[in-house]
Amino acid sequence: MANSSVATIRKTFGVTLERTLRELNGESCIELEEVRKVKQQILCSRSFGKKVLDIDTMRKAVCDYAERAAEKLREEKQRCRIIGLFIQTSRHASGEDYANSASIKLEYHSSDTRDIINAAMRGLDAIWREGYRYYKAGIILSDFTNSDITQFDMFSTQKPFKNSDELMKTLDTINNSGLGKVWFAAKGGDSGYQMKREMLSPAYTTNFDELPVVKC
Repeated sequence: MANSSVATIRKTFGVTLERTLRELNGESCIELEEVRKVKQQILCSRSFGKKVLDIDTMRKAVCDYAERAAEKLREEKQRCRIIGLFIQTSRHASGEDYANSASIKLEYHSSDTRDIINAAMRGLDAIWREGYRYYKAGIILSDFTNSDITQFDMFSTQKPFKNSDELMKTLDTINNSGLGKVWFAAKGGDSGYQMKREMLSPAYTTNFDELPVVKC
């Protein structure tokens, strides 16, 4: 292919293959930015439909966000090592200005929802303050590594969950099937906090009531 005519290749197959041919001939044509970039962080955050007053309700919300962030992490075929958490009151509420964040570093990179939830709960315990009406919370995952090449520290005191990858794969399969939803006990049943409904994406594939209606 390297000996082919550049003009012929471009005319027949287009500019993309022409660039490949030029690269084979030692000419730099493909910028590094054209390669798909791996995300540097994953954020899951929502404003609450009603203010959160107690830590138990906040735990359910944080657990929900941690689950969603972990699912997205596995979709990206990544593991993370740093789990960030933030909580805040409304900036428009007089006398209730409080915002704080925590960052937990795992002993190993993980995409296991249990690791991410556990870290988020530790962070919440560290920054929670009673007496405020919380308006928003969020989870931020960072410090990624590819899930296919992860190495664990054999001297670490904390070990990964046994059969973690297999369990998470099964969990994702069930939750993406539309046949039901599996969640962790920390999230509970009734959320008690409710995200703002206008920010919630329609569930076209799993809820017939949310199918779009076309009128002619």
